[in-house]
Amino acid sequence: MTTDTTLLHNTLARVEAAQTATEAVIRSHSKTFFFATALLPRSERIAIRSLYAFCRSSDDLVDCAQTTLQDMHQWREEVNRSVDEQTNPVLLSWAAVRQQYQIDRRYETELLDGIEMDLNFKPYQTWQDLEQYCYRVASTVGLLSIPVIGMADGHTMPQAAPYAIQLGIALQLTNILRDVGEDAGRGRVYFPLEDLRRFGLTYEDILHRVYDERFVALMRFEIARARALYQQSLPGIALLSRGARPAVGAAALLYRAILDQIERKAYNVYSSRAYTSGWQKIRMLPGIIWQVLTLKKPEFQ
Repeated sequence: MTTDTTLLHNTLARVEAAQTATEAVIRSHSKTFFFATALLPRSERIAIRSLYAFCRSSDDLVDCAQTTLQDMHQWREEVNRSVDEQTNPVLLSWAAVRQQYQIDRRYETELLDGIEMDLNFKPYQTWQDLEQYCYRVASTVGLLSIPVIGMADGHTMPQAAPYAIQLGIALQLTNILRDVGEDAGRGRVYFPLEDLRRFGLTYEDILHRVYDERFVALMRFEIARARALYQQSLPGIALLSRGARPAVGAAALLYRAILDQIERKAYNVYSSRAYTSGWQKIRMLPGIIWQVLTLKKPEFQ
């Protein structure tokens, strides 16, 4: 066996071990995402799970109270390393995907910029401010995914991008509404201050877990906004490759169902997280797949 062949075998073995490590990250952090990505063809499934594990590991870094800006800069340097240079299993797996699919690294940079916003957290004044944050930490994930999962014949990424952006914002807003109590425990309130004022609430009210008719009205308002974003984004799924549509549709619609669970909890998101159970996911799946595969493509001029 030549030296080059040996190096290739060693690299492949390292990447496979790294991909196994990403599975553990996803299983422990997002059952909905793990469930949805199981619907992807194998190679795309491995690649998208590598992307998720990279995003999750980056996000976990800033959720640690001891993390500094210097730590974040060091993480960015680690992310930039090539496959041959990587030692972190999650970053190795992602670097291999990035190289294989020729990922536009602009979106990777924007994602890390968004995550860094949590490290230097400041209240969001307006919906437009929060929307920008949601784009950076979530819409970019969709944009990074498109080269992996592919487009339907005759369609292009620029056509799909606006829908991916809307879906990412919807998903992140759902995260925010689900995690109000958890985030308050970290001293963070993601509701735009203009929305709090609209319903007679303050930043401190959320930190102190005020739960009254004002808070319920606020939650109803934000849930309606999230549902509108989902509705606007769904036609874009029809622009993706046929093999990708069930997974993306399942991720979107199972996440949207979290909003229903919040309503069933009478909007009390302080006490516990709203979620869809494994049985609920299985029960919803046939209807989701039918809905997604019968979506009509948007019309373009």
